[in-house]
Amino acid sequence: MKIIAIGRNYAEHTKELNNTTPTQPVIFLKPDTAVLKNNQAFYHPDFSTNIHHEVEVIVKISKEGKYIAKKFAHKYYNEVSVGIDFTARDIQEKLKQNGLPWAIAKAFDNSAPVGSFISKEGLNLANLNFRLEVNNSIKQQGNTSDMLFTIDDIIAFASQYFTLKKGDLLFTGTPAGVGKIHIGDRLTGYIEDMKLLDFEVK
Repeated sequence: MKIIAIGRNYAEHTKELNNTTPTQPVIFLKPDTAVLKNNQAFYHPDFSTNIHHEVEVIVKISKEGKYIAKKFAHKYYNEVSVGIDFTARDIQEKLKQNGLPWAIAKAFDNSAPVGSFISKEGLNLANLNFRLEVNNSIKQQGNTSDMLFTIDDIIAFASQYFTLKKGDLLFTGTPAGVGKIHIGDRLTGYIEDMKLLDFEVK
């Protein structure tokens, strides 16, 4: 099982980090050890003093596929949820400044909390509201209509390079509003008004 994650997929988030707007999906990977399930607490690691929350709609791949055409991409997932792409921003910026890969800033243990999955049936995936609350205050909110690359775009593109396997997770990008987390914070993630994620930072 792997996580395929997409960077810079919402224009406003791209602007807030002073990044350029991509012309194709920006892909990075997280290992299975990044997954944090069942609303378990996230223990703030000692190696970073500036870990940011990035809320994202995620989809679970339901069958194996390679070189998937966009028109068939919808057949490769049945469930969606909301998750967090935790990013050690201080480490990432230092590595980027030196032209080095920043995998350790994104792929560290438990850096991908994943909410409960729900069926995609009845959901308009092209116009889906989602949000993150920190201590009951809305910090990020987005709508999938603002994606630069749709879920099906991403699946078609990623499957040119990686065989997608059942159980793989696709993180589809974060909207604007990313920010620092603190020990004691409670993070709750929603698709529409369905709370799918609820955990504490310790």
